Order: sequence, then C-alpha cells, then structure tokens
Amino acid sequence: MKNPCVAHRGWSSRAPENTMAAIRLAIVDPEIEWIEIDVQLSKDHVPVVIHDFTLRRTTNGKGEVKAFTAAELMQLDAGNWFSQKYQKEPIPTLEQVLRETDGHCKLNIELKTDGIRYPQIEQKVVELVRAFDAEKEVIITSFHEGALHRVRKLSDIVRTGLIIEDWRNTLLKELEELGSDFLSIGYSRLNKDRMAMLKGAGIQVMAWTINEKRAIRRAAALDPELMICTNYPDRWHEAMKQRVWR
Repeated sequence: MKNPCVAHRGWSSRAPENTMAAIRLAIVDPEIEWIEIDVQLSKDHVPVVIHDFTLRRTTNGKGEVKAFTAAELMQLDAGNWFSQKYQKEPIPTLEQVLRETDGHCKLNIELKTDGIRYPQIEQKVVELVRAFDAEKEVIITSFHEGALHRVRKLSDIVRTGLIIEDWRNTLLKELEELGSDFLSIGYSRLNKDRMAMLKGAGIQVMAWTINEKRAIRRAAALDPELMICTNYPDRWHEAMKQRVWR
C-alpha cells in the first residue's frame, strides 16, 4: 500500500486517544503500519502514554501528569470524556503499549518534553524499547532537538525524527547534525519540491494530521512514500482506493 497510514494516538476518531482501546483498533487493521503515541513520565519516572501535560482534557483528573505516580494515573478514567462506552479506560504505560504492539505494528513515540520537563525521559524510553528488542521497530520523535541528541547518545540503533510545524531552509543541516533520518511536519508545509529535496537526502517524511479525504489525496499526490498521519484511518482507506496512481 502506498502512502503508509499512521494512526494518530491510535485510532483516535473511534476510541479515546492514546488509550489501549484506540491502539487495539489500529492493530487489528493489517494495512495500518504505524501508530503514533505521546509519552511523558509519571512522578515515579514511569513512561506513560498521554498527550497533554495536564490531565483535565482527556481524563477525570486534575493537575499535571508529572505530579502523580504511574499507579495513580492508571486509576483515572481516560475514556468517559470520549464516550460512555469507554468509561474507566485507563491511561496506559509505554510498557503496555510495547507489549501489545510487539510483532503487529511499528510505533512513532513522541517524547513530550521541553528540555526542562522530564530530564530522564530519553533514558527511560530507550531502556523500555531495548527491553522489548524493538529498537528497529520504533522511531522516537520530538519537537525538542536536545531530546533527540540524548536519544542518539543512548542508542545508535533506534531512529530519531524531528517534529516541526513550519518549514525552514536549515532543515537538512539540522537533521544531519541530529543524526535523524525522519521528519514529522504539518502537511500544509509540504510541496513536491520540498518532498523531492528531503527524499534526495534520505529523509523519511510523515505529514500530520490529515483528517479529510480530499486533503489525504492531495498529500498522497506529492509522493507515494509520504506517510499520512491521521485520526481517521477509515478515511485514509477510502482516499487510497479513490487515488489514481500514475
């Protein structure tokens, strides 16, 4: 299948984002190659899967993720905000996700750090990835370049990728200095010339977050290897069927 699908925070249009329910829905679809998740650290330094630094939007808790132990976080309801069907769906740990996806789907693990928050996050995530012998099955990404430098020092096997919103002409140099061969970028910033330049430099590109079928088709037309990150893998399926390949 061209333009590989990346299920954003799992199949997050059908189940609450970054939960095992959303991840399991993505795993059972054989055409979904990748799942993107967000990782932070609990108070006791356990990698947990949640996007926001605070709990209010996606759980029944209040306060910052880092203020609670993993056990406390796993007692929260991370599903009822989405639907009563998913009431009491917990915040998962990265270990749980790695165990579930092992042999089924690759992971794009985004480190949610600003360089000050979670100084141990790179070490804790790499240790878990290594424990599952998954260094060749994941990409570790971040907006923060310092985090990617630290991952590279911890492992010369695991791939790393930079996340950006806006295009900048220094990207190739930045990626080279980071030792990264992956770029995650807002899809509206891409065009055919930029894709050709990135591919020519050996950079794999993922466009995020594309949720409308027309936009998925437009992105796919830029290059057949462009990865499509979406909350709606079903729309990706439909767009790929409608796409006329040349």
